[in-house]
Amino acid sequence: MLTIRFDELGLRPGDRVLDVGAGFGRHVYECARRGARSVALDYAEEEVVQTRHTLGAMLEAGEIPPEGSLGVLRGDATSLPFDDGSFDVVITSEVLEHIQDDRSALSEMVRVLRPGGRFAATVPAQLPETINWWLSDEYHAPKSPGGHVRIYSATELRAKLRSAGLDVTGGHRAHALHSPYWWLKCAVGVRNDDHPLVTRYRKLLEREITHQPTSLAVAEKLLAPVLGKSRIVYGTKVVP
Repeated sequence: MLTIRFDELGLRPGDRVLDVGAGFGRHVYECARRGARSVALDYAEEEVVQTRHTLGAMLEAGEIPPEGSLGVLRGDATSLPFDDGSFDVVITSEVLEHIQDDRSALSEMVRVLRPGGRFAATVPAQLPETINWWLSDEYHAPKSPGGHVRIYSATELRAKLRSAGLDVTGGHRAHALHSPYWWLKCAVGVRNDDHPLVTRYRKLLEREITHQPTSLAVAEKLLAPVLGKSRIVYGTKVVP
């Protein structure tokens, strides 16, 4: 399941891409398939190990070219181990809301992006996230260790991107059908994965991802501008 639209981002074969907070690698895999050369960075060791393993398997299976992955490493978003201007593209998906010092993280991401380079960030959208916080304290920090520490408005996110040195060029919402799922989980208990309603709804989402039925695709398209769980913003690094 992808959140970033790589055509809208303008990803090109040969682009050097950094995915900050890559998680289990969903966006890195797509970058590699498109011929980009990607570095995946995450703070969690489990994600780093799994992503490294999956990319290796994809390489062996011929799903990605040998140059598709430039490495998978553990690191801190507020102190990136790369030289200035090392990447053509920097992406960060569902990460900034976890970081206390998000301004430092954004500053670092922009530092390693070349002038004119492209940037994409995704965060939980304000309305769905506010409902989650209202329904359950277990959903977010401090009761959820490592959980979300803030709720972004669209205005705040764009302002922070501009302050970091980016020209905001566009954006959209995504994953509308996921918002009710998380409201349901927050209502019955975030960790109550076996609740019958949660299980039934999860099967609906799995069907959306694996089979992409037209009815659900239409529902997603119509509802995303209002209910999309994720807000995506695109930008370019300002050329001095």
